[in-house]
Amino acid sequence: MTTVAVIGAGQMGAGIAQVAAAHGNAVLLADIDLATANKAKAGIEKSLTKLVAKEKIAAAEAEATLARITPVADYARFAEAAFVIEAATEREEVKRTIFEKAGAVLGVDAILATNTSSIPITRMAAHASDPARFIGLHFFNPVPLMPLIEVIPGLATSHETARRTRAFAESLGKQVVLSQDEPGFIVNRILLPMINEAVFVLGQGTAGIADIDAAARLGLNHPMGPLQLADFIGLDTCLEIVRVLHSSTGDSKYRPAPLLVKYVEAGWLGRKSGRGFYDYSSEEPVPTR
Repeated sequence: MTTVAVIGAGQMGAGIAQVAAAHGNAVLLADIDLATANKAKAGIEKSLTKLVAKEKIAAAEAEATLARITPVADYARFAEAAFVIEAATEREEVKRTIFEKAGAVLGVDAILATNTSSIPITRMAAHASDPARFIGLHFFNPVPLMPLIEVIPGLATSHETARRTRAFAESLGKQVVLSQDEPGFIVNRILLPMINEAVFVLGQGTAGIADIDAAARLGLNHPMGPLQLADFIGLDTCLEIVRVLHSSTGDSKYRPAPLLVKYVEAGWLGRKSGRGFYDYSSEEPVPTR
């Protein structure tokens, strides 16, 4: 049984842990403290219980998956892991600290991967113990449902690291696409400018929230409007990615929409905070503008 360590027990990290365990891997799940990791495991248990109730998986399968997940208080046991996956907040300074701490216990053949959605891999690899064994491994939210993983080698990433990482991603039942190390990679380089432009359209008064989302759903055949999707992703995460695109490329077309900045400053972060472009306090979401 392969051991996989996941750093960050939020929505993405918990999803990665669940999928890795469901495919037969032993998972070590860490966060800022043991209580947070335990809370994430409890959340995974709830998700698995819902799948059992819907007859998507058997009860025995859910129990086996949960049993493979071990919350840990620190990185000491990470020496056992073949893969260490960082899934912390999309802030580079936080990730750098994690890489330095994880690198101190990384096994001699282990791979350190980051789930960053936008930050250049080569730049972050400079803070890894061995840049040849550092790579981008970008999952999509919600991890158990989304079939795609982006694999992003950095300048120093070895061919063997890229090969093993791709094989690992495919072993999780995911479709893999290979991206060069450019800001935003493939999906977010396309998606976030669209979301950001939708916020510009809203802020400039061209159309309201409901009409912008309806236009994208009905005119572009998108399953979800850009503002609804932004709420699902988290407006703070959207802003961080747009800022990375803007600062890394120097291109003004990626400048953050002022209204997006205001919403984040107000703490209106989307579904996770109960309010973003929509208010989620009632049964049906209501546009906030």
